[in-house]
Amino acid sequence: MKDFEKEFYILGNAGQIQAHGHWGSETGSLFDQKKIAILCHPHPLHGGTMDNKVVTTLMRTYRDLGIHVLRFNFRGVGKSEGEFDHAKGEYDDLIAVIRWAITEFPEFDLMLAGFSFGSSIAARASYHAPRLQHLCLVAPPIERYEYDRDAMFSVPLSVIQGDQDERVHAQGVYDWVLQLKSSVELIRYSEATHFFHGFLSQMKQDLTQVLISQFASKVN
Repeated sequence: MKDFEKEFYILGNAGQIQAHGHWGSETGSLFDQKKIAILCHPHPLHGGTMDNKVVTTLMRTYRDLGIHVLRFNFRGVGKSEGEFDHAKGEYDDLIAVIRWAITEFPEFDLMLAGFSFGSSIAARASYHAPRLQHLCLVAPPIERYEYDRDAMFSVPLSVIQGDQDERVHAQGVYDWVLQLKSSVELIRYSEATHFFHGFLSQMKQDLTQVLISQFASKVN
């Protein structure tokens, strides 16, 4: 797709969804594996957009590994049409973006990641995403949204959480991670708050190592 690196629009059931793509670096260690990561931003009513610093840190992490990345705005955010729909319509938005991605990149495997509210949307969609290989949840508010099914996810999971999170109950996240039956990697920061100020570079480095470790055996 020629215009992947530019702003473009994907048709959803509430209208046009504003999106932005990033080509994976050809020098990234996972470039030859043909993957595309879709990122979900935090709560639309609390200033969440695809330009959030945690989301753009995730974008750079995947991009520098050689993974194509797709960011988008949920309905009613930025130039995306529609109105906030309490996670129901936002889930539909992500499904529309997933369908677009697997159509435009039919030979590519999928990865999903989300921050805060966006992590709940990514978690729900992970059970319906074709060719999904990995799910990353950053500061997941598990006390407010549905995440797992019987403590199981269909793919390996990474959870990133700060102990000083003022919006998510950190210990609740850690207890939840311990009871999961599927493969999960916890990245924990004792001093990080909800938006990971001062820890974004470390997050990029740590998630990079997790993904390299996860997929190293598949590198040609």
